[in-house]
Amino acid sequence: MRFAWSIDSQLSDAKAGACSRCRAGVSPGPRTGSRGSGIDANPRILVASQLRIEKSVPQNFRNFRIPAFALFAVSMSNVSAQSNLTLYGRLNVALESISVGGRPSSRSIQRESNNRSVLGFRGDESLGRGYRAIFQIEGALSIDTGAATSFTNRDTRVGLVAPWGTLFMGHWVLPYLFATSNYDPYYPTTAGYMSLMGNGSASSTNHLIDRSSFDRRQQNSVHFWTPVWRGVTGRLAYAFNDGEMGPQQSLPTLWSSSLTFEDGPWHLTLAREEHRNYQGPGLDDSGTKLGAAYRTGNWRASLTTERLRYETPRGVLTRGSTYMSAVWQFGSGSLRLAYTHAGKGKGPSGSRVGFIAAGPATGASQLTLGYDHALSQRTGLYVYASRIRNQARASYDFAINSAGIREGEKPQVVAIGIRQNF
Repeated sequence: MRFAWSIDSQLSDAKAGACSRCRAGVSPGPRTGSRGSGIDANPRILVASQLRIEKSVPQNFRNFRIPAFALFAVSMSNVSAQSNLTLYGRLNVALESISVGGRPSSRSIQRESNNRSVLGFRGDESLGRGYRAIFQIEGALSIDTGAATSFTNRDTRVGLVAPWGTLFMGHWVLPYLFATSNYDPYYPTTAGYMSLMGNGSASSTNHLIDRSSFDRRQQNSVHFWTPVWRGVTGRLAYAFNDGEMGPQQSLPTLWSSSLTFEDGPWHLTLAREEHRNYQGPGLDDSGTKLGAAYRTGNWRASLTTERLRYETPRGVLTRGSTYMSAVWQFGSGSLRLAYTHAGKGKGPSGSRVGFIAAGPATGASQLTLGYDHALSQRTGLYVYASRIRNQARASYDFAINSAGIREGEKPQVVAIGIRQNF
């Protein structure tokens, strides 16, 4: 849903109080009066009171009012009309039946699961000469429980787009995660490949909340994206220490990068991420991932291989994994198949980081089969079945909507859900 809005203000002296009316318009422009926005340089209070959504919106929604706090009423000296503002979101929920077999116990769970529903605003402003200011504010929606969540705990940023690339700061998915996330037809659901790939999922984290995952949305991070050059794009991100103190008073930081080539049916990517001082002073972790996807006719297939390496006080712990997926599109539906294999951890006996443990019988695999049916361009129904086969000393769990899996257990889930994008 896209809309443009302009500011029509009626400001009195600050001593008498100040207010303004935000009135929708297709062609926002300067008002009469002082130059630019028509608001002088003296401090004034701008109160957004009404937003009227225009264009491609049903008539009965034309007068929909959004509360003033959602429009970010602010105090400022100069205000310019936003050149482009988009309200967007995703509502994704499923009914799930989970059964857990193997030792130490067998059990079943029936539940409704929220698959990372979100609501967000994004916009940009032309600055001339190929430069644009950009922003995005995105938060999670708990449509299953109604629990309160942060308005900015998803992809949130402010920055610049220039001829030389895109530079921004905020809270954003790292290049390592982004490089192959589109290969997974079950993202973001309980059956997503993060159950085994990346050593779990950290949907919002800093250096301390999660010190094991390589599937991260990182707080306090700076990102740079290159322009596309002959099908090649690069992404680089750095997360400052921000005063956080890790194990043994270490000062953790993070680098993440990816290089992607896209040409015709091919999509190739190489990603690398380094976690400095995450397990202690001088102990650095790293992830390296290589992926390829190919599309022909109504088919698309992908392959990803990953190697994770952790430097622990006991020694170096490593693990390799492989992911494969295939999607067959026919009419309004698509069949989707995915398989992941996580090898056993290699390192000193007893060492463990996240789900990865060293020694025999610490590997796992996951197989998922499902069907997706599009009711429209924005709405779809889906059904899938997924099973994780843990070896005797492995305890891999579903990364989104976990089931509390213990060593040797083998969880499986059957789900039917609905997804609506707007």
